[in-house]
Amino acid sequence: MVVLPEAGWRTRAGMAALIAALGGPDDARFVGGAVRDSLLGLPVSDVDVATRLRPDDVMARLKAAGIKAVPTGLAHGTVTAVTDGGPVEVTTLRRDVSTDGRHATVAFSDDWQEDASRRDFTINALYADPVTGAVFDWFGGLADLDARRVRFIGDPLTRIAEDHLRILRFFRFHARFGAGAPDAAALAACTARANDLMALSRERIAAELLKLLAADDPVPDVRVMIEQGIFVPVLPEIVDAAPLAVLVAREAAAGVAGDPVRRLSALIAPDPALARDIAARLKLSNHVAKRLATAAARHDDRPDALAYRYGPESAVDLVLLGNGPEAEARKLDAWQRPQLPLGGGTLIARGLAPGPIVARTLGRIEDRWVEAGFPDGRVLEAIVTEELSRAR
Repeated sequence: MVVLPEAGWRTRAGMAALIAALGGPDDARFVGGAVRDSLLGLPVSDVDVATRLRPDDVMARLKAAGIKAVPTGLAHGTVTAVTDGGPVEVTTLRRDVSTDGRHATVAFSDDWQEDASRRDFTINALYADPVTGAVFDWFGGLADLDARRVRFIGDPLTRIAEDHLRILRFFRFHARFGAGAPDAAALAACTARANDLMALSRERIAAELLKLLAADDPVPDVRVMIEQGIFVPVLPEIVDAAPLAVLVAREAAAGVAGDPVRRLSALIAPDPALARDIAARLKLSNHVAKRLATAAARHDDRPDALAYRYGPESAVDLVLLGNGPEAEARKLDAWQRPQLPLGGGTLIARGLAPGPIVARTLGRIEDRWVEAGFPDGRVLEAIVTEELSRAR
């Protein structure tokens, strides 16, 4: 029998009270990522509990136990229990009634294996007794975890037909947990059904893609995805993993955490208009869209000048996507934006007539000040004097 190792999340504040309120191990078990990651010795942040209890019963029991219950997804059986140690998602066992690749209609169940059978990968279908830690495994997830193998439960084509996003999830999970070549049956199914991605919302595609690119080293899986035409239906512009490989190496050399937005920039041709188009297509935030466009312009300047003009985040992008020394990117962690020690009022006090000329002159002074390395004293005074002479 495989048993969960001791882990802080299992005994965190409020967990025992929650399990007791749900009826103990007969009616509640840990499931999914917390079980998988604990077995791998990885840190656990999110905890999920599966239960035989119906959602209304879960709500009533939590209320009776003095535990705040938030009905976050009652139609799909999910209630969030807000414990002293943090939120825990409690979901009633389910079976699929119908699916269309984007949404599922479910019915509640009291069969643990039936609930496990509707999950995507064997390593995500592991359940654990909340008291003894004994692990329940119906589909070979433990063996796959030991082999660092990501494998669909049952027929991969069936799993993908139920939820098309599982195509991208397969590569994300392989990038994080897999070793060696991807499972052949899974890869064949993802390749055959790649066009199904077109039916998904662009927000779901973007979220999953950015999670994939956040892996320690997504390059091998991105390379396979390009070779198999996985990106073609939704992001045909992604055609070469080589720039991503260079960036991942430079991030490591700089001691800078891998960043999914920066890595997406590496996969896009250096064209700001294209970057903005892709950002709009994926419905990314304005902040991310601006960052992609700035990175795509591949501005070349001193790192501190880049940070002043575009912000430290974009400056790190530009340094690592360009040819600057990797060490300069790490220095930007502690960079603080200098303040130009004069304003329009100073220029007017020195004889410049009020009007648009003040802003233009101040802009030229600022540009020269940045180019000179943010000097003060005599160097700055010389710049100001020269620009005032030009403006009069």
